[in-house]
Amino acid sequence: MIDIRKFDTLGHANHGWLDARHHFSFAGYHDPDRMGWGALRVWNDDAIGAQAGFPPHPHRDMEIITYVRTGAISHRDSMGNSGRTAAGDVQVMSAGTGVTHSEFNLEDEETTLFQIWIIPDRDGGNPGWGQREFPQADRSGRFVTLASGIEGDDDALPIRADARVAAATVTAGSRVAYDLGAGRHAYLVAAKGRIRINGQDADPRDGIAIRDVATIEVEALDDAELVLVDSL
Repeated sequence: MIDIRKFDTLGHANHGWLDARHHFSFAGYHDPDRMGWGALRVWNDDAIGAQAGFPPHPHRDMEIITYVRTGAISHRDSMGNSGRTAAGDVQVMSAGTGVTHSEFNLEDEETTLFQIWIIPDRDGGNPGWGQREFPQADRSGRFVTLASGIEGDDDALPIRADARVAAATVTAGSRVAYDLGAGRHAYLVAAKGRIRINGQDADPRDGIAIRDVATIEVEALDDAELVLVDSL
């Protein structure tokens, strides 16, 4: 099953400083048919204005992955962590028993990002945060795991869920494949570029929900940047 959810059907909230698209029910957007996909609960496509952001707010029992598309986001939390995550790089926060954090675009230009929430396998545990650089050249023509709680994915930011966040860059006319295990759910978004997935065309930032497909084959119709979540 491959369900292409066009970008203009996503939930939308424009707060001035924040222009957000919601792939799944979130805040004031509610769609009973889009409550999540496997363990994936939230995928927000955010554009954050210069010198603006989210003031301190709490989370608990959620794995929160931030994939920065353009610009940079600066993080600060109640554990004493702080850091700046730039375009193409990733940060992960395991909320655990509870954490308060802020996220600000301290740049002089708009920042765009995907924020992805995954339900952990178990509630509780100490909160944690980390970030890493993931050069786009290293994922040219192949999927590279960015964050994972799957055994064997050691060279990735850890999350507390049987799930994986992966990314690839694909030049126009080239293909990339991803093997999806039985019973698992994949959700794929092209951050940029038109793609063809198992014969079906999708535009940039469309959401593509996949299950019961052994191999996901993606052809780039334009130069494309892909982000994928694989979960139970």
